[in-house]
Amino acid sequence: MFTGIVEELGTVETAGSRLSIACARVLEDLTIGASIAVNGVCLTAVEVRPDGFSADLAPETLDRSNLGDLKSGDGVNLERPITLAARLSGHIMQGHVDGTAILEDLLPLEDGNWELLVRIPEALDRYLVFKGSIAIDGISLTIASIQERLLRVAIIPHTYTATNLAKRHPGDRLNIECDILAKHVEKLLTHIKPM
Repeated sequence: MFTGIVEELGTVETAGSRLSIACARVLEDLTIGASIAVNGVCLTAVEVRPDGFSADLAPETLDRSNLGDLKSGDGVNLERPITLAARLSGHIMQGHVDGTAILEDLLPLEDGNWELLVRIPEALDRYLVFKGSIAIDGISLTIASIQERLLRVAIIPHTYTATNLAKRHPGDRLNIECDILAKHVEKLLTHIKPM
């Protein structure tokens, strides 16, 4: 489980089915076989080095997420799984990306704030609500508005500088993880028989 509070911005060394990332902070207690979120995707560390780690990517991961788009030098959002003693600062996330959305725009606002506009796929729209939680590239965010599948979120200066958002451009694919509770409620409601 993750919270969407990015701990470190890592740098892609090699991309493809074996992803290698240079980083430092998340290595403090990372071991082979441990989970780590990369742009919100839960991966398994298969190699841990003093200056980074590697993870294998399944074809499903490459198809469903933006990890297949990565190139050497790209920045990626990194987060270790939460522990039972940790504060839950973001929201509960599994690292199971539901799909990708398209970055429409990233607009500067006053005082170093930003507005992120994202075009959500029709299949995910039903899980998103005003003031609900969403993970975008592994970042826990609150939905400011959603109309006709155009999602708006506010980005504070810290989030802008501590994540890979500063390097994003219109047209980029962003990983989306919807709130797990919304998916469970939908499944439960589909099995309720009318009286």
